[in-house]
Amino acid sequence: MAKNKLKRFREINSFPNVIQPQDKYPVSDYFLKGNWSAGHFGNSFPIILELGCGKGEYALELARTSPEKNFIGIDIKGERLWKGAKTALEEGLTNLAFLRIQAERINHFFGPDEVSGIWLTFPDPQPRKPRRKKRLTSPAFLDRYQRILVKGSPIHLKTDNKDLFEYTLEVVRENNHKLLTYTDDLYNKGTNINEPLVKEIQTYYEKIYLSQNLPIHYLKFLLNT
Repeated sequence: MAKNKLKRFREINSFPNVIQPQDKYPVSDYFLKGNWSAGHFGNSFPIILELGCGKGEYALELARTSPEKNFIGIDIKGERLWKGAKTALEEGLTNLAFLRIQAERINHFFGPDEVSGIWLTFPDPQPRKPRRKKRLTSPAFLDRYQRILVKGSPIHLKTDNKDLFEYTLEVVRENNHKLLTYTDDLYNKGTNINEPLVKEIQTYYEKIYLSQNLPIHYLKFLLNT
């Protein structure tokens, strides 16, 4: 197992679709900030992020079905990113990249009006109350997103954690963000959810949750401006 892990780390270091900044905690902005489409992808397509992307199941399928957009999967775990990045290279998905950073550092890497959508797929629910500010839907994180999102760009949350789902609904409502759609049981009650691929794409962990008959929660919202 350890040998395979080391092999993957060596491989990922050579992948052209994986960006691994040398400084894990950057104090200055990354050189591609504000210029990802032209500087990395070589086009002017809109950029969609998947935060906490894991093996990149969502980013991969979105990139396959939307060649007119660029996608970036973000995660701090290199071993997870290896799977998605390798698959993307094998399939020739030039509109997909992976960025190995902590989500807290996102504003060092993306500029104002550079991102056209964010997917949060089964993020760490941070169940302990003192760590709620670490949740990817906390007011602190929504402020980070607001600084990089094009006005009117959606944020999607998909989770098995009821507390995180209800917490996010509360944050959205208390801060007068615009709730577009939501359901506490996507596969059994979500007949009104018409978001493309939200049911068709299932992550590794999602399949485990579904096999245990756990409901999957989903919501989509816009930040107020």
